[in-house]
Amino acid sequence: MRLNKDALFAQLGYEPHEGQLAVHRSRAKRRVLACGVRWGKSLSAAVEAVAAAMEPRLRSMGWVVAPTLDLADKVHREIVILVAEHLRHRMVELKQHEKKLVLRNLGGGLSEIRAKTADNPVSLLGEGLDWVIIDEAARLKPAIWNSFLAQRLIDKDGWALLISTPKGKGWFYEMWRRGQGRDPQYESWNAPSWQNPYLRKELIAAERERLPERVFAQELGGQFIEGAGSVFRYVREAASGDLAAHDRELIYYAGLDLARVQDFTVLVILDERKRVVFVDRFTKMDWANQVKRIRAGLLSFGDPTVLVDSTGAGEPIFEQLVRAGCHARPYPFTARSKVALVDNLALMLEKRELTLPRAELCPELLDELESFEYRISDQGHWKTGAVGGAHDDLVMGLALAAWQVADANRPYWCETSLYDGELISESSR
Repeated sequence: MRLNKDALFAQLGYEPHEGQLAVHRSRAKRRVLACGVRWGKSLSAAVEAVAAAMEPRLRSMGWVVAPTLDLADKVHREIVILVAEHLRHRMVELKQHEKKLVLRNLGGGLSEIRAKTADNPVSLLGEGLDWVIIDEAARLKPAIWNSFLAQRLIDKDGWALLISTPKGKGWFYEMWRRGQGRDPQYESWNAPSWQNPYLRKELIAAERERLPERVFAQELGGQFIEGAGSVFRYVREAASGDLAAHDRELIYYAGLDLARVQDFTVLVILDERKRVVFVDRFTKMDWANQVKRIRAGLLSFGDPTVLVDSTGAGEPIFEQLVRAGCHARPYPFTARSKVALVDNLALMLEKRELTLPRAELCPELLDELESFEYRISDQGHWKTGAVGGAHDDLVMGLALAAWQVADANRPYWCETSLYDGELISESSR
């Protein structure tokens, strides 16, 4: 018995557009799909996963892998919805907290589908796989594919489907190029968002007007362009400095991003020459000890003024810092105020004004800066930030410190509700 994909698609109520159909009909063991946002990559991948799970076998195992669990769960959630709506009688087990779904396939056997995150490579060891789907593959490190996932497919001669919006010309680009050659085991496709007939043309036109040309070409045009989606450029060029001790001849500026539930608290200190001289990043510490640690870090550089994220839980901590003797100024995070911070930091890097620590001294800072991108939200709005739940604490700590280094007459974000978060000038405070 073989699976009839067309019959399954009809049962799922799925009508693939021409581009999706080409992917579904391919027999290549390695399929690489590089397309613009909203092309339909996630849905087509979810349907491929359901089709693989329905193949008549005694047992089968497939994974959906992405850079973070949030991203992996997007495709896994699509799979669960398809099954719940159209194949509920096939569902044997669903464990949401484990991202695990077990189905009864057409041969009466069991097929297991799991969502996995690549940010913990050790969890990718061990099991042989019949198939793997990699979402946002362009954002994975090459070693995840070469040393972990490809190895899981060997003993079962499994297949892989790699889907992503392009991001530069790294390993994903090389995989895509291989699919354009003569290797029958590889097949690849590249298409813009507007190949999806269900997207309205006027919305595409509006995005073309609104986005930077290079960002539009990558994110909607699906083109492989170096550095197109990155908010911060010249990061590696700026990473030539050393962390330094206090110099009494210099003025210092500090930025403090406070931890949320699973984040890090980050204190970054710049000197007047716009060099990052101190970075402290820590987590899982009670607030009283955090205040002591922050205070000690500031005192080691002459007790400079520190700009603090005072949003939500940050407000009482800000007050504790003031009581502890810190020269703290609040900076409430709103959509507009964060844009101002990020734009200022991006401009300073663009103008080569900042000196960052060398990569071996603070690799997490460089990784966060390079991972901070233009992206599209689940509601279809463009924004900047870390991808898929990755951390941006170091970025925001640096941005808060960098905000103070700029000219003193530059607009300041008022912390009081009196001004409702509007920009007011220093002179009018």
